[in-house]
Amino acid sequence: MGLAYTIDSPIRVAQYGISSVISIIDDDLLEKMNAFYSEKFSIPYQEITQKVDDYRAKRITAYLNLVDTIVKDKFVKFKEEISESKSALENFISMLPNKSTIKEGLSHLLDEGLLFKESIKNYIDAHLSAGEIDVNIMTKIDKDNFIKSEQLPIEYNDAHASLRGFANSTLQSSVVLSAGMNPRLYSYFENFKDFYPDAKNNLKKKIILKVSDFRSAIIQGKFLAKKGLWVSEYRIESGLNCGGHAFATEGFLLGPILEEFKTKKPELIADTHAVYVKALTDKQEFVPEQPLEIKITVQGGVGTAAEHDFLINNYQVDSVGWGTPFLLVPEATSVDIETRALLAKAKETDLYLSGISPLGVPFNTIRGTSNEFFKQNRIDNNKAGSSCPKKFLALSKEFGPEGICTASKKYQDVKLEELDAKKEAMPTAIYEMSKNKITEKACLCVGLANASYLENDIPIKGQQQGVVICPGPNLAYFDKEVSLTQMIQHIYGKASVLAETYRPNMFVKELKMYVDYLTQDIATFTDDLTAKHIKKWQAFKSNLLEGVVYYQNLFEDTLNANNKSIQSDIKMYENVIKLIEVPVL
Repeated sequence: MGLAYTIDSPIRVAQYGISSVISIIDDDLLEKMNAFYSEKFSIPYQEITQKVDDYRAKRITAYLNLVDTIVKDKFVKFKEEISESKSALENFISMLPNKSTIKEGLSHLLDEGLLFKESIKNYIDAHLSAGEIDVNIMTKIDKDNFIKSEQLPIEYNDAHASLRGFANSTLQSSVVLSAGMNPRLYSYFENFKDFYPDAKNNLKKKIILKVSDFRSAIIQGKFLAKKGLWVSEYRIESGLNCGGHAFATEGFLLGPILEEFKTKKPELIADTHAVYVKALTDKQEFVPEQPLEIKITVQGGVGTAAEHDFLINNYQVDSVGWGTPFLLVPEATSVDIETRALLAKAKETDLYLSGISPLGVPFNTIRGTSNEFFKQNRIDNNKAGSSCPKKFLALSKEFGPEGICTASKKYQDVKLEELDAKKEAMPTAIYEMSKNKITEKACLCVGLANASYLENDIPIKGQQQGVVICPGPNLAYFDKEVSLTQMIQHIYGKASVLAETYRPNMFVKELKMYVDYLTQDIATFTDDLTAKHIKKWQAFKSNLLEGVVYYQNLFEDTLNANNKSIQSDIKMYENVIKLIEVPVL
């Protein structure tokens, strides 16, 4: 969800029991939001400037502690409200799923008459809890930091400092690690007691891994277990049908991946527990007799209650995550007015997998953003590139150990000069394609944070970058701003907020994206062809065809009209895949 879009979501929705995740990479954004919310809730604020030692971690800790305080206060007030107001209670009950035991209990208590307030209050205290205030660290964003050209110790790296900021906070929640394994960062977890179990088998702070396949999950899970660290949740995300950075698998589709997790979950638990026990014993920490809880969850492209329920019932996942549709819910996410309007009118062709990320990883975004306007204006005026004020993505070591961002003007000036020197020797089409690959990179550090500043009228200094936003392709099927209640009712199948247009099944949509990805990867390939490239494409194609067979078997037993349509779509893409020609040497 980027840097800004859920930066204050817990303050907005946690009192209702809705969990959300805050990105804690951008300490400057967190500091500004700390000042903003401290003033809004009349809480004393002490600025943490960049002159303070370890300012990055301290800013993160301060903001998370503030959010924790605000959420706890709002939760107490919310419980008081629904225990004293029948209409407020009825509104809350209407948000809950029909099969909720809490809904059943509260509905029953509404008939108690004279004991209404007391019985409701006791029931609420016993059964309701606030939503989790989880945090996200993108493991690749772990830049080395320097003071006057002198490199600081590893613990001052960006991701390391973020982890320390969370670990030192009052939160009892989870850190979501995304973008793959970072051994140095994972090892750093060992320094914080909150990640080890207490005598009651409780973890004050938990680890969630965002993964794209079972192999990755078990490798990372065992790596952490060897250090006495337990992964409490494996969050499976579609490789392409998601928001933000897209980490494409080698043609492995979501359905088969979920099937493997369903089948091998006991193996995952047993293997990691055995390693975990040994590590805790060696560390002389408390050792749980039984494996701690492991949740398997899924997200990416879910858009209907039927899909939500199917994932839970068929794959026995513990929960299903919804992200992109909430960008159209002002009560839940921080998005400026102009950008939210852009999202509401977006069609399938407006949402695309771009090359704008300086990480060199495909990035889901939308056409027509203000960032695109300002970036193109600089390109047209031969001033391509960003001033790069934050440098979180200054990860390229091509020009020195301090790193440089590929979206920066400094980097692009050099690369464009190098390209122009070769211009006469290359076809025009190749030159333009190469130039675009250099200049399309966007300043995500600023662009992904600006929406919160604009929404809250916080001044933005420096070069105009506009707003970058990273919805998943699923946004194309939602066409209007909706209330939190409406979105929740949509998720639970009580109403629909979908646009009146054809929406493919989430598995079919992902399959199409993978077919397009392979086709484009082959078509736009310009390097020297090797056996390694051919082997990669052949494996990709083979894995797609195996996924197609899986889906055909999955849906063949159900004869409703919708599944017939799904089967027809899958058959069509099977034929397309078979026609894809992998080059030969």
